[in-house]
Amino acid sequence: MKNVLLVTGLAGALVLSGCAVQPNSANVYQARQTMGEQSVRMGVVESIRNVVIGSPQSGVGTLGGAALGGLAGNTVGQGNGSIAGAIGGAIVGGLIGQQVEKNMSNKPGLEITVKLDNGSLTAITQDADEQFNVGDRVRLLSNGRTTRVTH
Repeated sequence: MKNVLLVTGLAGALVLSGCAVQPNSANVYQARQTMGEQSVRMGVVESIRNVVIGSPQSGVGTLGGAALGGLAGNTVGQGNGSIAGAIGGAIVGGLIGQQVEKNMSNKPGLEITVKLDNGSLTAITQDADEQFNVGDRVRLLSNGRTTRVTH
């Protein structure tokens, strides 16, 4: 019963870790970003490049995979065989969990190069949650720390 609760708790933590708000989106504002003034610059999209945005890994995947692998490996054999199985299972489970978390953390992004109305070029990288085409007239919204490209 203890093992079932542990496995259930770890699985829940893994699922919840994938539900965080995406900070690189042009369409998502954090609460602290509301009611603040932003400067607006206008320009035209010069180029668009698909990129992958990688988020730092929390370690939940590695720990969860190691725990699950250790529990599964513990059921193999008896005595020293059970210990060896638990250790091997924890190592393999940790590696698998780490890869799963890495794959879940990566998301598609865009590097958007914009020629501003003043003639300068700038590039912004953000989530690929809005469609842009070369030649689109766009707005760059900046608050001094974050810049977003929007239509």
